[in-house]
Amino acid sequence: MKKRGAFRRGEGFSGPPRRAALLCALTALTMSAAPARALEGPAPDAAPRRVVSVNLCADQLALMLAAPGQLLSVSMLAQDPRSSVMAEAAQALRVNHGLAEEIFLMDPDLVLAGSFTSAATVGMLERLGLRVERLAPAYALEEIAGLIRQTGGLLGREAEAEAMAARFEADLAALRASAAESTHPRAALYEANGYAPGEKSLAADLLRVSGFASVAAEFGLDHGGFVPLELLVLAEPDMVVAGRPRDEGAARGEEILVHPALEALRGRSGVGVLPDRDWVCGLPATLRAAERLGAARRDLEAKK
Repeated sequence: MKKRGAFRRGEGFSGPPRRAALLCALTALTMSAAPARALEGPAPDAAPRRVVSVNLCADQLALMLAAPGQLLSVSMLAQDPRSSVMAEAAQALRVNHGLAEEIFLMDPDLVLAGSFTSAATVGMLERLGLRVERLAPAYALEEIAGLIRQTGGLLGREAEAEAMAARFEADLAALRASAAESTHPRAALYEANGYAPGEKSLAADLLRVSGFASVAAEFGLDHGGFVPLELLVLAEPDMVVAGRPRDEGAARGEEILVHPALEALRGRSGVGVLPDRDWVCGLPATLRAAERLGAARRDLEAKK
């Protein structure tokens, strides 16, 4: 009995021990797998044929730019419409959970990751001889065109990426021009747990290109931080841009979004909605959020 118990704890067929053993086995294969991959894979200048993305923002850019059949798998968040503007297109692909062993077994010739993707996963994949490219997040709208071009270059889809980036730059310039005559009403971004994106965030840049002044500057927020609801009420913004709870009772952190004080503030000021999927990643679709905010700003100004 003692021997059987030891087997279950240390040598079972599920759980962390099995995963650790599998990772060790994969590492042991590195010396043989990497050379074989180099011989069988595409030439250095050829477009990758088997691409796996493990990052939500990379998922969506790849879904927009990849050639048919080029993208094998995206992260599980890509299929969630609350997080991804490309959720419908992602339904046709296999999802991954960002685990090194599952990604390795897909035999990709390119893995797209993000700056904050698990270092353990990225390190293991690189030691196994896989090519991993990291895409940095966008903190300003001007950075999005560069991300589009970078992704297109990695996928061998430079022409498609250039056309998309050029359209984005033209649309962004038009939005900035339309906001030039704004009176710059004050807007506050407010999310679950009382989190407010700061002045150096993509969400705050969306406010600026829409013709708003961000209240985050008054709070002294740089990249972001938590703002007590009392402080938000005292700031008396002209517009509150806040999300709504995803599902009733799903998360206590979202209860603040339906707090009576916030509802009263919404009633006294303009109301904007900026779902997570609109500002978490830098995408061409991000400008649609700016257009909606711009329209809300014009309505607000017309009432004054």
